[in-house]
Parts: sequence; C-alpha cells; structure tokens
Amino acid sequence: MPLRFNGGGFQHGAATGAGGGSGLLEPVTGGGWVLKVEEKAGESSFGVLLLLTCAIAFCGYLGSHMRLPVVPLYARSVGASTVQVGIINSAFMLMAGLLSLPLGFVSDRVGRKRLAAAGVLVLSATSFLLCWSRSPLQLMLVYLAFGTGLAAFGPTMMSLVADIAPVTHLGRAYGWYTTALYTSMSVGPAVGGLVAQRWGFQAAFLISGSVIFVTFWVLLLFLPERRKAAVTSTQTVLASLGELLHNRPLLGCWLATLGGCFGLGMFISFMPLHAHDRHLAIGEIGLVFAVQGVSNALSRIPFGHLSDRVGNRAHPVVIGLLGFAGSMAGLGIASNLVLFLAFAAALGISMGLAFTSVGALIAEVVPQRSRGLAMGGYNTCIYLGMMLSSALMGGVIERIGFSGGFFLTALINLLLIGAFHALMRGWPVPAH
Repeated sequence: MPLRFNGGGFQHGAATGAGGGSGLLEPVTGGGWVLKVEEKAGESSFGVLLLLTCAIAFCGYLGSHMRLPVVPLYARSVGASTVQVGIINSAFMLMAGLLSLPLGFVSDRVGRKRLAAAGVLVLSATSFLLCWSRSPLQLMLVYLAFGTGLAAFGPTMMSLVADIAPVTHLGRAYGWYTTALYTSMSVGPAVGGLVAQRWGFQAAFLISGSVIFVTFWVLLLFLPERRKAAVTSTQTVLASLGELLHNRPLLGCWLATLGGCFGLGMFISFMPLHAHDRHLAIGEIGLVFAVQGVSNALSRIPFGHLSDRVGNRAHPVVIGLLGFAGSMAGLGIASNLVLFLAFAAALGISMGLAFTSVGALIAEVVPQRSRGLAMGGYNTCIYLGMMLSSALMGGVIERIGFSGGFFLTALINLLLIGAFHALMRGWPVPAH
C-alpha cells in the first residue's frame, strides 16, 4: 500500500496513480504528496526526505554563517565603534530569540514549507542588502531582519524533521540533521573569511546571498508541502501555549537547552581570553575551537542511533549534560594546550550526546500539532542562553576570574540537570 505524506508524517492512503516501488513523490488533488513506495520501503523514502532536509539546512546555514566573521570587520570599515559592533552582532540573536517561539507556532498553522521558504528568502535578501549598507545603523537594521529570517527557518526545519521521521528513528534523524547543521555552521565562517580576504567584503555578501537564494528554489521545488491547517482562533492559540507551558517534560528540555547554551556562550565568548592568559597562541586557540566543533558534529550520528536504542531518551541527556558540566569545570583549570584540547573535545562529545537526544525528546513529548511551537521555544532557549552568558559573565569574571566563571557555569548546569531530572520524572517511555 502506498504511503501518503501530508507534512505530519507518513499515512496510509490510496495512490492516485499506479504502481508502488518507484520511490517518487507525486502531488495529489487537494494538497499533499503520495510516495510511490511499498510499506516495506518506507524507511528508504524517509531517508530521501531526510537527506533533502539536511541538504537545505546545510546550504541555508552555510550561506548565513559565511557573513558572521566578515560583518564585524565590514562594520569597522564603515565607522562602527567596538560597542556598535557588539550591538550589531547581538541584534540577530535578539530577534531570533524573541521570534522563534511565535514563528514556531505559525509553522504549525500555515505549514512548514511556506514559513521555511519565507525565512530563507529573508536570509538571502539580508546578505544582498549588506552590499548597500554604509552605516552602523543600516547594518543593525539588516541584522535585525537576519534574526527574523533565522527564527522563521530554524525551528521550522527542526519541526519538519520530526514530522517526517518515525518515532523509532527520531534520534538518528536528529543526529544526521544536527550534523549537517553544525558542519555548515563550522564551514560557513571559514568560507566567508577566505572569500572576503581574496575578493573583498562585497563578494562575500554576494556569494552568501546567492547560496541562500539557490537554497530557496531547492526548498520551493522539491520539499513536499503539508496540508493547509485550519484557521485557528485566539483562544486556541492561547490554549496551545498554555498546554505546552504545563508540559513538564518539555519545560525540562527547554531548561536543559538554556543551561547548555549558556555554557556554549561562555566557551565562545570567554575561552579565547582565558586561553590567551594561559599563554596559548592565536592559532592554538583556533585549534581548540576546531576540536570542539569537529567532535560535536562527528558524535551526533552515532549518538542519534544510540538515542533510538535506549529505553528512555532522558538518560543520555543527563549523562551528556553531566559530561558538559565537567568539561566546563575542566576548562576552568586548563593551563596548557593539551588540557584545553582534551576538555574542548569532551565538551563537543557531551553536547552531541545530550542535544541529539533533546531534539528527539521534544518531538516525543508534544503533540504533532504543537511541534513548531515547541521547537520555537527550543531555539529561543538556544539564543537567549548564549546572549545571557555573553551579557552577564563578563562582569562576573572581572570579580572572580576566568576559572571561577567556568566553575560557576558548571554549577548552573548541574542545578538545571537536577531540574530536568525532576521535570522528566514520570514521563512514560514510548514503546519502540
């Protein structure tokens, strides 16, 4: 029997054409798509859709992150002060954090494809607009729009992964997806820096916008459309939000994400200064970043498979977060390159274990109709956690030093691990 895809997963249904086993997507009257495959081939069809989703995410984030190391230098060239550069960089994180939750809800109502396409189009437009930005204020406005596009694109794509993946494959699906995500976020800045160094700022912005614009057409032409959702009243919106705010496992996942990204912000913002004080060279500090990024990305696929095999996904989350807290404390006492590399690798592996399972767990603990809203909250916690760390820990470090700051971050994460464990208590283990 053919399988029908309607944006909320695979459903049995009658095909409009003949013949299973071709592995092709066909549109049907009234919206939706038919997968011309036999039931036994459903896993391979899921794999094709997952591969397409990963490719779209990779290219979208690659193009977006090409400009991250370039914009601060470009801002300086148009007269921005150090403070203004910081404001420009924080603008997109602020908008992404504020809008991820409401736009996640929008994706539940208007469909994943429409909102993701709109987000990619905005991301592409902001890259092109950077070419004509000639003042710090213009750059800040463009980056506010950049955050809006990111909020529309990121949570929507994560929700789509949960929509297309069977519950038995959620862990490995998020393993592959987040591997594509983190790889593009690591490669993008390197590509952007090389392009800007060789051909200038404008070339970097034009290539960034072009990559994202091509991604828009790939998404528009090849990504299946979900069925149009019914019009939702304000009361229904508030009821859905209230339901999620009373969902204890979901709140636990959000808190775990907030704590982990608070720590990640600490690593990104203050590890270079701490390592420099420990007499590491600039190239060695870059190597520490690379080891963390590579270990994080490469661990996600095997840990995704592991997440699908354990009885309760909360267990790898707790183990990963404990490793994360220990790694943060270890970075606080690191005094040479070998120790920095070892704890950076442990940090990346711990994040891979914890957050691959967190994404799959969120998809399990909320109903399908609210996944966009739940993933929007997840992305909000990512950006707000990193913002809070960057904004607060500088003053703390001035008082207690870098080692004390890393120890405090580890302690905060330990407290949030306890909160996560308490909120997950009683969560029924889904039958696999």
